[in-house]
Amino acid sequence: MKILGPLLAAPAIALLSLSLFAQEHVPDSYLQELATIDRLQYLTPTELADLTSRAQSGGAEAQYQLALVYGAGRIVPRDEVTSQRWMMKSAEQGYVPAETMIGCSYLNNHTAGAVPNYAEGEKWLLSAAMHGDAEAQFWLGLGYDRGYLGRTDYQESLRWLRKSAARGLPDAQYALGWMYADGHGVPKSDEHAAYWFRRAADHYSDISGVFESKVQLAYMYRDGRLKENKVEAYKWSAIVGAAVDTTSNEDANEVSDSMTQAQIAEAQHEVDEWIAYHPPRPR
Repeated sequence: MKILGPLLAAPAIALLSLSLFAQEHVPDSYLQELATIDRLQYLTPTELADLTSRAQSGGAEAQYQLALVYGAGRIVPRDEVTSQRWMMKSAEQGYVPAETMIGCSYLNNHTAGAVPNYAEGEKWLLSAAMHGDAEAQFWLGLGYDRGYLGRTDYQESLRWLRKSAARGLPDAQYALGWMYADGHGVPKSDEHAAYWFRRAADHYSDISGVFESKVQLAYMYRDGRLKENKVEAYKWSAIVGAAVDTTSNEDANEVSDSMTQAQIAEAQHEVDEWIAYHPPRPR
């Protein structure tokens, strides 16, 4: 399956190259949030009743989780008004994940065309970001870059994206890669872009921003934007191809036409090891 078309918007481990196989640390808060979302999809009626009782008794975490339940609409009818009400109650008690969600809801209002409230969105995201929440830092950075908070401020965008990226959030690393790739608010640099795309790629395979970064690395090698390295070009094309269609490797095969058998063997070995040591996140 051809995928590289036009650009769209353990002990054994110690024996491996640390720069290649030691995964970036994902923020604990982010993994906990994903685990919570997974768990909430399978609440029993008894568990839902208990969660509702704890939320009604003022538990900020329970209020946040109940908001997620109503927002998802899987085990109760989807109700955005009720979801927003519980999320706000949680945020008003200083529960950081809820502050982030409330802030993002104002960004969503902006992008969906409703009348935006820039000050409220910025207030909630700043509160969560200053408590070290990597997602809030990411959304602040993106908001300042794209004008979602009422103004464009590249300096603030870079400051918050770098904080989030330093904490290991792939979406922020991916966004920084794009900024350097396009010269958007920073000097254009394919090398800096590739650095951030590689860091974003070096996570569990099913986290947002990871696959997209692998694709960009494959594009960059394909298009000659990085120093020619056939092994790297083959590797990223094959990694992306394996994620899309395990029965076909057309793009990597095209690269292999100009490679020696030794180079192909080396590249395929790197591909196999990368895939083995970058699985989906534990469930």
